[in-house]
Amino acid sequence: MTSIPRSPVPPLSTSKRWSLNTSPWQAIVPLGSSRARVIIDNDFSGDPDDLFQLVHHLLSPSVDIRLVVGSHLREEDPFDPSSHSAENAVAVVRHVFDRMGLEAHERIFAGSNTALSDRKTPRESAAVDAIIAEAMRDDTASPLFYAAGGGLTDLASAYLREPRIAERLTVIWIGGAEHDGIAVPPPNAMPIEYNLLIDLLAAQVVFNDSTLRVWQVPRDAYRQCLISDAELRLRVATTGSLGEYLYAEVAQILRLAAGPSGPAETYAMGDSPLVLLTALQSTFEADPSSSDYVSMPTPAITEGGNYEAVAGARPMRVYTRLDNRLMFEDFYLKLSEFGRWQAANE
Repeated sequence: MTSIPRSPVPPLSTSKRWSLNTSPWQAIVPLGSSRARVIIDNDFSGDPDDLFQLVHHLLSPSVDIRLVVGSHLREEDPFDPSSHSAENAVAVVRHVFDRMGLEAHERIFAGSNTALSDRKTPRESAAVDAIIAEAMRDDTASPLFYAAGGGLTDLASAYLREPRIAERLTVIWIGGAEHDGIAVPPPNAMPIEYNLLIDLLAAQVVFNDSTLRVWQVPRDAYRQCLISDAELRLRVATTGSLGEYLYAEVAQILRLAAGPSGPAETYAMGDSPLVLLTALQSTFEADPSSSDYVSMPTPAITEGGNYEAVAGARPMRVYTRLDNRLMFEDFYLKLSEFGRWQAANE
């Protein structure tokens, strides 16, 4: 239920402009260039946790954001019941870029507005073309992460068109149910986890049919990423116009979701691990070394959204504990630093 900006977006007041792979808000210049490339894929017209992830990624100089893909939700999804949620997602991303003064609209691509119809036929889109082109580059040795916070339609479509991308990127996916022996579902859990339900067939392409390397952040792990309303009010909303915008988007969901006993004091920023696992890796022997995972054979995903063991399957990571302190402190500080720079001399 992220607010969809009207078209065209009215000009914003900030006169500060910047481009990707620069950090003009940092008084001390970053020590070097990016360490990895990232493709961001998210349903930006849905749950506003993806706005926090997007802003955090854009403010992280250790990653080179190559593409931002606006992906679809299920039709009649309560967050965006339209039939053009991917297009709405792109409008939201453009609005965020404009609010930040970021001149990089050429990096924004619309994915498919609909899920796969079968496991053999890709959905064509500008995003799929761009994903394949970035993955198949031969002019860089920089590792490539595919950071997906929603459904997997566009990634699956790219793989179906060009299976060789599997050798060239690592998929980090926020989605999927709990694994037996590791965690149990929450009370009154959806029978099929939310992001998996967006496009079950696409997830089956990625897990069952492909050779893509997967780092999964399932429901039990992404539900750990709670921040309090006090943090939102005092460490987000106070940082300037960008922080005010981010807070307002979450506050409207908290009000709408309030039951008879009133609104909750926490909100799950379940997409933020995409930043933790890419931008906040260790200096030596680079890895998300402050978070825990188990390595296991990649299971197949059934029609019911469950897992089925596959003999001899390729290994995957399943994250079980996330370093929330590092993830959220880094976000708060970067947002504050950016807000001070954006407000100066306005």
